[in-house]
Amino acid sequence: MEQQQDKRLVILDTETTGMPVSEGHRIIEIGCVEVIGRRLTGRHFHVYLQPDRESDEGAINVHGITDAFLVGKPRFAEVAEEFFEFIQGATLVIHNAAFDVGFINNEFALLGQGDRADISQHCTILDTLLLARARHPGQRNSLDALCKRYDIDNSGRELHGALLDSELLADVYLAMTGGQTSLSLAGHGADGDSEGQGSGSEIRRITGRAPGRVIVASAEELEAHAERLAAIAKSAGGPSMWQALTETPAG
Repeated sequence: MEQQQDKRLVILDTETTGMPVSEGHRIIEIGCVEVIGRRLTGRHFHVYLQPDRESDEGAINVHGITDAFLVGKPRFAEVAEEFFEFIQGATLVIHNAAFDVGFINNEFALLGQGDRADISQHCTILDTLLLARARHPGQRNSLDALCKRYDIDNSGRELHGALLDSELLADVYLAMTGGQTSLSLAGHGADGDSEGQGSGSEIRRITGRAPGRVIVASAEELEAHAERLAAIAKSAGGPSMWQALTETPAG
């Protein structure tokens, strides 16, 4: 059986003229990056599209893509085949997948390509919003919030953009599902690269060492720790995992 880590992932995002798709809104940008073996391969698919309709002002405020900018850009029909070939057979990793998948299905349906009007028949869909909600219940799980939680630099994200957001989501997904992706617990090769990088499957027990010395935190350090937990709880809108595990509810 193929290992999950070796499967081809396509991290995908779209921008649209507005929402919902049922009101005739269209895709104006698609951005995808490819991940294999928990590594970005460098392959990507990115295109701006002429939607043949105006974008809502609210949508433009989110992504900054104006109607004037889209004049002369290709229509979806011109890139549909290349796009389908890029995503076919992959696991599509999408944040709030129902939104993007609905728009993609609609674009293929408008072309009369009924066999492609449900991309879940050609790809596996993995929704990182649902994954994040399961791992961080009761907390904010927007892409920006997840970047902050996993210490991923999104300082360049003043506006939404499909390619930038797919690249950020790739970092978030790798952090959320495997922690460190650039180091291997199994050891390092002679050239400094990790052997079996991304597998994270081999943990070697260290034997023959004397027990480590236990250093007890001082009163000042405990106070600083409590202040830090309080700040985290205030920012996240709920207690940290440490607090949930260690604090006994009043009763």
